[in-house]
Amino acid sequence: MATEQELSDFLKGVEKRAFKRSHYHVRNEESALDIVQDSMMKLAEHYGDKPAAELPMLFQRILSNCTLDWFRRQKTRNALFSNLGDFQTEGDEGDFDLLDALGSQDFSEQTESAENSTQRAQTLRAIEAEIEQLPPRQREAFLMRYWEELDVAETAAAMGCSEGSVKTHCSRAVHALGKALRAKGITL
Repeated sequence: MATEQELSDFLKGVEKRAFKRSHYHVRNEESALDIVQDSMMKLAEHYGDKPAAELPMLFQRILSNCTLDWFRRQKTRNALFSNLGDFQTEGDEGDFDLLDALGSQDFSEQTESAENSTQRAQTLRAIEAEIEQLPPRQREAFLMRYWEELDVAETAAAMGCSEGSVKTHCSRAVHALGKALRAKGITL
């Protein structure tokens, strides 16, 4: 059984990655924050008594389901309102800092040249833009495998599909990202 402190530590540890993943999916900062908050609340309310080792998989599944619920609500809203643009905010950019996502330990920001820092930020923006262009299932599989560092079995369980589907989605995502980035002259 997870203690209250273990649950709290787990939620603190996954909040930024969960937000980034949700933001990639819904492309709206406020909605992504809502999805992550709802997911955390559901985990704490319904599964807080589970062993700490089970929390990551449970949270990934809850986060996926909350994201799907958001898309279902959007679909219903689109069907009800002919002009959804009246209800959306202008520009979804906000204050999201791409450099927070880098997490590099190899060198400090103080010793990095302005040119390298700018080039790195431009590369990150290009990668993020290409990830956003991936089909939803490919994006989800890619982010779980390479951002969340889940293995194939964990990703399949969280997505509710077979391991073969996860491998296919990831392979297609990696090929599409590689091709798009090479076309922009970016090599990693």
